[in-house]
Amino acid sequence: MDIKDLSKLKIDKTHTRYRQHRRKKSLPIVIAFLCVLGGFIFYKTILNPSVEVKVSTVAQVYPSQSFTLLNASGYVVAQRKASVASKITGRLEWLGVEEGSSVRKGQVIAKLEGEDAVAAREQAIANLSNAVFNLDVTRAETRDAELHYNRQKELHAQGVVSQSEFDIAEARHSKAKASVAASESAVKAYKAALHLARVVVRYAFIRAPFDAVVLTKNADVGDIVAPLGASATARAAVVTIADMDSLLVEADVSESNLQKVTIGQPCEIQLDALPETRFRGVVHMIVPTADRSKASVMVKVKFLDKDCRILPEMSAKVAFLEKPVTVEEQEPRTAVHGAAIIRRNNASVVFRVNEGRLIESPVTTGIHIGDMIEIVNGVKLGDKVAVGSQENLRDGIRIKVKEK
Repeated sequence: MDIKDLSKLKIDKTHTRYRQHRRKKSLPIVIAFLCVLGGFIFYKTILNPSVEVKVSTVAQVYPSQSFTLLNASGYVVAQRKASVASKITGRLEWLGVEEGSSVRKGQVIAKLEGEDAVAAREQAIANLSNAVFNLDVTRAETRDAELHYNRQKELHAQGVVSQSEFDIAEARHSKAKASVAASESAVKAYKAALHLARVVVRYAFIRAPFDAVVLTKNADVGDIVAPLGASATARAAVVTIADMDSLLVEADVSESNLQKVTIGQPCEIQLDALPETRFRGVVHMIVPTADRSKASVMVKVKFLDKDCRILPEMSAKVAFLEKPVTVEEQEPRTAVHGAAIIRRNNASVVFRVNEGRLIESPVTTGIHIGDMIEIVNGVKLGDKVAVGSQENLRDGIRIKVKEK
């Protein structure tokens, strides 16, 4: 390229002017946006700041909470419980119950193989029959010996028979009477043996010792059942049963609070498995010993109301009360902390929390339950309400929940 060509080169400034023009037009928009954003932040932070408030939850409470002296925890325990087993060793032949089955006292719930016991019983019957036959024979011989002895005695007195013949008759008579006594003793022994054999046969039938419900099944058909689990593979018990009428709550009460508990004191029982139900109870017993490791004393509480849903080993909470619970006081109430209710224009209102703002809601109040007040209508369970001074709360304001 020569010098003449270089003189023809020029710089095109059209695009540069266009970019400068666009920058000048967008600058006012950016400034306007920043002004709006700053105004919004100023309004939110200065003119309309968030109010920090405490929040309470509308909950379900029971009137008995207002006259509860003490609370304790424990477990439901059957006071009459048994592991049903057999007194003999045998193979389980039949099992007639399962978990949850109700049984009556004396009912056969299982049976062991008992052929050997039956054979022993038949042998005892035969031995007894033989002993009775021998007794009849000896009695007959005794009668004959007695008649012969009496004749010989008369003849000896008349001098007809010799002394030796009389002595033989007397000895035979004495021997016969001894044989009768021995036979009678043998009959008694065989009767006792037969009774034992019959008892052993009955041992093959496992019966319920009292009215109860089966809790666990510890053996199956075919298992060897032995007293005290005589071998590693043997079962010591067939089933475990419990008398459901003997269920009590065993609760641990601190030694320092024991003076608040008395026998016959009314209680209210709540089971973790049935949280919406309260059961009436009464202190049945204060166990006269303390647990040094927990510094507590066991208190047994009796259920006044029976319910088939109550099961052994359930976790329970016991409230020891000042007075018995009435029928009306057994029903739960919807309530809120008393500080959440505000009086305005001769009406009661609460401020519900909804998406970070307060909504004024009129409510109808009921009874006082401790530091809670019953809410008849206006809010529902689970609602969050503000707890604060009346001056700081108003409808529609933004809030910030105060950390506890």
